[in-house]
Amino acid sequence: MAVDSFRAGDDDRSPGQPRPTGLLDVLSVAAVALDTSGRIVFWTPQAEDLFGYTAQDVLGKYAAHVLIRPEHLQAVVSLFTEVMETGRGWAGAFPVRHKDGSSRLTEFRTMRLLDDLGDVYALGIAADHTLLQRVETDLALCERLINQSPIGLALMDPELRYMLVNPALERIDGIPAEDHIGRPLREALPFVDVGTVESCLRQVLATGTPLLDQYHVGRPPSDPGHEHAWSLSFYRLEDPGGRVLGAAASVVDITERHRAAAEADRARRRLALIADASARVGTTLEVEQTARELADIATPVLADVVAVDVLDSALACRPLRRQAGGPELFRALALKAAHPTEALSAADPPGDLAAYDGDRLVTLCVHTGRPVMVRRVGERDLPRIARNAVAGELLARAGVHSYLAVPLIAHGEVLGALDLKRTRNPLPFDEDDVVLASELASRAAVAIDNARWFQSVRNTALTLQRSLLPDHSPHHTGLEVASRYQPAQSTSEVGGDWYDVIALAGDKTALVVGDVMGNGIDAAATMGRLRTATCAYADLDLAPAAVLQHLDRITCDLEHYIVTCLYAVYDPHTRRCTIANAGHMPPALARPGAQPVLLDLPPAAPLGVGGVPFEATSTELLPGDLLVLYTDGLVETRQHPIDDRLNVLLGFLDEPGRPLEETCDRLLYGLRHADDHDDVALLVARAL
Repeated sequence: MAVDSFRAGDDDRSPGQPRPTGLLDVLSVAAVALDTSGRIVFWTPQAEDLFGYTAQDVLGKYAAHVLIRPEHLQAVVSLFTEVMETGRGWAGAFPVRHKDGSSRLTEFRTMRLLDDLGDVYALGIAADHTLLQRVETDLALCERLINQSPIGLALMDPELRYMLVNPALERIDGIPAEDHIGRPLREALPFVDVGTVESCLRQVLATGTPLLDQYHVGRPPSDPGHEHAWSLSFYRLEDPGGRVLGAAASVVDITERHRAAAEADRARRRLALIADASARVGTTLEVEQTARELADIATPVLADVVAVDVLDSALACRPLRRQAGGPELFRALALKAAHPTEALSAADPPGDLAAYDGDRLVTLCVHTGRPVMVRRVGERDLPRIARNAVAGELLARAGVHSYLAVPLIAHGEVLGALDLKRTRNPLPFDEDDVVLASELASRAAVAIDNARWFQSVRNTALTLQRSLLPDHSPHHTGLEVASRYQPAQSTSEVGGDWYDVIALAGDKTALVVGDVMGNGIDAAATMGRLRTATCAYADLDLAPAAVLQHLDRITCDLEHYIVTCLYAVYDPHTRRCTIANAGHMPPALARPGAQPVLLDLPPAAPLGVGGVPFEATSTELLPGDLLVLYTDGLVETRQHPIDDRLNVLLGFLDEPGRPLEETCDRLLYGLRHADDHDDVALLVARAL
């Protein structure tokens, strides 16, 4: 073999051709060829790098004289002879003399070669032993790390086909390694957002910039019933020369962290819901409004369909001895759905009464005072949930798959039940939902309990108050009369406001409006006593100022009560109206064709001060004139000056010819507010 033919392969690349890259270049593997006599006939540039000799230094010379120290000569000759005679290769390491005089331990692989002319040569492939050991150690370490790492690792070629996956990745995605290798990423990962993963990998391949800790969620084939989460990181793989080999992906299973974070988020949302319920449920002392607020807060966070049903006996505040397993009479108070659904038609409309037998789940809930949960509703469960067979079919068509009823309990008494159904929410109710629903129901039950007692006491108070007010004819001689009483909106206590219309001798009529300061049964009782006394003094045909004088003495004998009162007597024959005032609001006079005015009466102290004289003022009432007497609850507010409110009152009297009933309604609806804290007595008279 000609030496030139060996040397021609040293570096015969054409200009611009990239240099070879790879593991051989990292190791700088050298090649040396010897003829049968042991002379060097082939010497690569890598051999020059490894041993320090140039091709000119060694070609044609005996290798033993150049590269081998005397003490190793015999061993090397024996190895050379064995390779050349037997044709068996040899692998091992032995020291080679460097050009600088030092010895370099070199790793060799030797073999016999035969060219096309039949000549025999010995080829030695050599690399630095220390460098080779380091590379082997690194490779072994990498293999150990890949195979034993708890982090899933995958190598992909530039076309994103799997070249390698480690055992951890097999465990993570539940797909065997052999089902990965050679397959595109999209085929091997059907359970995650593979489009996003592909986009990330192609971005990394194009830019070389790693993408770290990419969050992905899915359901692997090994556990399709549960959601898993992974943290994915992507890197571009390059050889030492910068050639792109593909991409690597690391996968960390963060399912536990994902579930813990989801549970923490769920807990935060539940706490927020409870806090929201504290602010939104029980804003008024109305049972129906409180029930609607509870249904609103529970939809759709807790259920898709929510109903609030209260026992009719509890709503009426009457105790009822129940029979175990017996039926119950419920009144539907609220119904709410998160979306249009046939389940609404299956429920009792708000306001309706419905009797449920003892085998129904809502009845069982109120009888036991404990939640009733059906995680997965089946055909056998629907008859115990629905009010009848038709309603059961509607619930089935609506997709009701989970049911929960929790009792409304306040102060140890079961008031009703919060009824919850899920249709679109795919998750069944669980114990956490029971805890949340019970907490919401408990808070709402207290508000419902307060509201039902408030309404009961209020109804009783109104009955008592109205029983103390007179029934009078709307027509008296020369007068048309209308009246109203409206209790305070923000309190359940009885007030002390009253009015009276008393027929007197000579066709005269007494008009009375009074206000006992304060609330409660005592105030109402005082009002009743003063009204009775007023009627008695009126029958004596006393002048208005004299009537107030007698009432003042009576009031002084009562316990710490101050009373304002306006007493007027109208004589239709003279058309004179005589009015005496005891610290009361001035009456309003509206005359057709003129601006309404407040009558200017002499100032006087309220009844109960004692020893203060009262004066009377006389004014003419022409046909069509309107006289308005009222208590301060009609015009006084906490936000507006009293003069402004009196001007508003006069503004509602701009047409005195309106029907009196309409005038009363306009005054009440125009001047009263939902949070008014005082009751109102109103008396309107028109001269005929």
